[in-house]
Order: sequence, then C-alpha cells, then structure tokens
Amino acid sequence: MMNNYGNWGDYHSGFGMMSNWDHSALFGVLAFAAPFIIVFILWSIFWKGLALWHAARRGQYWWFLILLVVNTAGILEIIYLFFVAKIRWAELFSTKEHHHAS
Repeated sequence: MMNNYGNWGDYHSGFGMMSNWDHSALFGVLAFAAPFIIVFILWSIFWKGLALWHAARRGQYWWFLILLVVNTAGILEIIYLFFVAKIRWAELFSTKEHHHAS
C-alpha cells in the first residue's frame, strides 16, 4: 500500500516524514541547544533562590509559596524582588535584617 511518504514501511513509526530524520541531525540540534538550556536553568535557579530567600526573611510566606510553585524563568521572581519587596540591587545579597510592612 502506498501513501504520500513512499511505501507503507516508511510510515510505520507514526511520525511520517520525521521517521526519515537522521539521528545525527537530532543530536546536532540537542548539542546546539544544550548550552542555552543550561544557562536558562542556572538563570532560573539564581532568581528563584534569591526571591525565596528574601520572601522567607521578610516573613512573606504567601509570596514564598507562590514563588516556590510557579515557574516563570525568573520573571515573577524579579518582579517580586524589585517591585513588590522594593529591594535595591545593592541589597540583594545583604544579610542585614529586612524591614517590611506586613
């Protein structure tokens, strides 16, 4: 039985034309993307950790829970740190006690 992809045997994987991909091409794409994925993961961990630390120190447990559960590639964490908690860049790594309004 013939189809648009050649004979029936070429279509058995269910991926159509994707079954004809060379595995080295897929490996090349993954090798190219891997550094970007690693940088993305490190970026996310950095901002999430910093935001969680500040939320816990400020006693803002709802923010801590939201930041812990919701993953936004650091966007929500940056919004929390600079616009909600109003922390300045110089204070990001400070161990001084935070002053906050409950």
